[in-house]
Amino acid sequence: MKRRPRLTTPGRVWLVFAFALIGLAVVGMTRIPTVRSVLIWRVEVARAQVLDWWSGRSDTLPTPSADAVVSTPVTGGPAVVASYEDSVTPARPTPTALPGPTALPPTATPVPLPPTVTLTGVKYEKQDLNNCGPATLAMMLSYWGWQGDQSVIADVLKPATRDKNVRWDELVYYVKTRAGWLDALFRVSGTIDGLKPFIADGYPVIIETSYTVKSGWVGHYLLLTGYDEAAQTFVVQDATGGPDRIMPYTDVDRDWQQFNRLFILVFPPADREKIMALLGTDADEATNRQRALDTAFAETERDPQNAFAWFNLGSNLNYFDRYGEAAQAFDKARQIGLPWRMLFYQFGPYRAYFNVGRYQDVIDLADAVLKARPDLEENFFWRGWARYMLGDKDGAIADFRSALEVNPGFEDARAALGSLGVAAH
Repeated sequence: MKRRPRLTTPGRVWLVFAFALIGLAVVGMTRIPTVRSVLIWRVEVARAQVLDWWSGRSDTLPTPSADAVVSTPVTGGPAVVASYEDSVTPARPTPTALPGPTALPPTATPVPLPPTVTLTGVKYEKQDLNNCGPATLAMMLSYWGWQGDQSVIADVLKPATRDKNVRWDELVYYVKTRAGWLDALFRVSGTIDGLKPFIADGYPVIIETSYTVKSGWVGHYLLLTGYDEAAQTFVVQDATGGPDRIMPYTDVDRDWQQFNRLFILVFPPADREKIMALLGTDADEATNRQRALDTAFAETERDPQNAFAWFNLGSNLNYFDRYGEAAQAFDKARQIGLPWRMLFYQFGPYRAYFNVGRYQDVIDLADAVLKARPDLEENFFWRGWARYMLGDKDGAIADFRSALEVNPGFEDARAALGSLGVAAH
């Protein structure tokens, strides 16, 4: 067998020097934003594939156990506000007597809408890694003259690149605290017809929705900037799919339902009365939630195998502190089958299970999610409180601190540590 020639000392020096040059070139390339972005994406995709293999995750969330256990909390823990009920299907929600606002703003006088509207002035941004929320909000704010970009928003709301999601309330918070010359609000149970008057009056709308990538279902935000009534389509600014996408109303509503048809409005404070008039009865948040509750239940009756309809039912029951019924609705959704990433974005099951004393269910569900993706601060937060309620204070502290490692701005975790008399670090 022919032996390879051995390197001389000068040869070894040149080889080390060559590898050093390659390393410096790679480091230098990562300082180029476009190259750095591509490299980070590829590293994250590879990491996700390793985590999928290691966790052995399925395509859906784990189903609830047949005999959910209600645990007795440790003394001094947060109060349990409901008890778990054993019936499989929640009873039909009855209208709840809700306090109305002292004076609802006048409903906008119906006027014929333009058949076609296209708003201009949005600066399109393609999202960076896990940056759909900041990118979409940056596009919305650019319409109102804001000069920043998605990185400015991400530095505040998700300083860790691997943080998978920015919640709707964080987007609203950013507008109110960092773009204070603008105001923002959200509502749920939006409708296709209800979106068009805002666009026609010059207000783009952010909706929370979903789409499917190679690895499966993921949550997503879209910015709606136009519509065509004859074609039954919206004009959409999509931080992943590109600018000025044309999407049929039916496709938008199908995917929007998966997030309780949540929408966000941004507007100058002087326009608040006009916004409230366009919202009509939905100007009052409790009235809006009651309508969302009725809508969700109707959709579970119309399509009993729609897991998202059951999930929405649970989310809206949570709003009214009807945790026993909410837990049943979430159980039903999980039995039908929910995408495994669902708890990246919406955390209603944790709230319902926690409040009916199903602490181990909270832990088991969070374990399954965090094993697949250990970068989700809300999952650490809920698991931490469930551990505390079962007497594992050290585990709770570790989880609250892990939540802050993912998102140092997550004040709920900081407050949880403070309530336990523990410093964040």
